Amino acid sequence: MNEYLSWREGLKEVEFPHWEDLPTFDLYMDQVVEYVNEILAPLNMPAVTSTMINNYVKQKVILAPVKKKYQTMQIADILIISLMKPVFSLEEIRAAIDQVTIGDYPKKAYNAFVDALMARLQGPVPVEFDPDNIDLQLMRDAANVVFHKMEAEKLLAIMRERNPIKEVPTKK
Repeated sequence: MNEYLSWREGLKEVEFPHWEDLPTFDLYMDQVVEYVNEILAPLNMPAVTSTMINNYVKQKVILAPVKKKYQTMQIADILIISLMKPVFSLEEIRAAIDQVTIGDYPKKAYNAFVDALMARLQGPVPVEFDPDNIDLQLMRDAANVVFHKMEAEKLLAIMRERNPIKEVPTKK
């Protein structure tokens, strides 16, 4: 379990940017891909490609770039989508972003999600359900789902390493 405990401790060192830490100038596609993948790498999340981002634009999951440049809101959306895509459909992710930002500015909602994610990476977060703040509960639940998916993948990798399944020869 040392490998698992080491992984858990490593998560405490991960830094995910708040809105104020995102680039304040517009980025071209290759810069967005590089920036997003750099942020996701410590979490061992799947890499983002320009094709994926183009599909997000075509499916209207994110706004189209302006003169081929992506702005802060689009970068924030791509980061959120990248975290959530392994466990939710693009439609569910977009719907959640839209719902949360109905009553809150995107900057504040994004920061609240980052805070929920960072708290979860630090360890279990005992939180009672607040029926007056379901937006925050949704973000906490989403952060928990992302964490638990990463945790399950890590545990499976450790198990496979410890007990590799030998291939059974097939008859020809």
